[in-house]
Amino acid sequence: MNPKCQFTIWVDADACPKVIKEVIFKVSLRRQILVHLVANSSMSIPLTPLVQLTIVAKGADVADFYIVEHIDANDLAITADIPLADLIVKKGALAINPRGETYTEENISERLSVRNFMQDLRDSGVDTGGPAPFGPKDRELFTNALDRILTKKCSG
Repeated sequence: MNPKCQFTIWVDADACPKVIKEVIFKVSLRRQILVHLVANSSMSIPLTPLVQLTIVAKGADVADFYIVEHIDANDLAITADIPLADLIVKKGALAINPRGETYTEENISERLSVRNFMQDLRDSGVDTGGPAPFGPKDRELFTNALDRILTKKCSG
């Protein structure tokens, strides 16, 4: 293990695109960083002690609560779940989504408000569409964001 990289990358794994998990696995092996995936179903992971999978019970937010309970302030989380990102940021940890956007104390309240507003619209029957399809540009943005974060975390 790289002594400068003594932290864990937590992955909200059920909704994380496979291509993003593959990027995370490669980075984990290259930089010797522990990755902990949390999901409510089994999935294929590399056979290495650096990558661990915890399967939690099925149910709304069970994986989220597990991550929040176990994440440390120095850790990094990968999630597209804005309410989960809010809890992670409140614990002092860093969170990014699979499209490479970083959640911070400065932007999480606004993102949560927009998310809740859109949810209210959907609940009232308004078709708000969905996110754009995940593509190669998103993978590139994520990979670049992850590299910047890890370079900063592992060099100091």
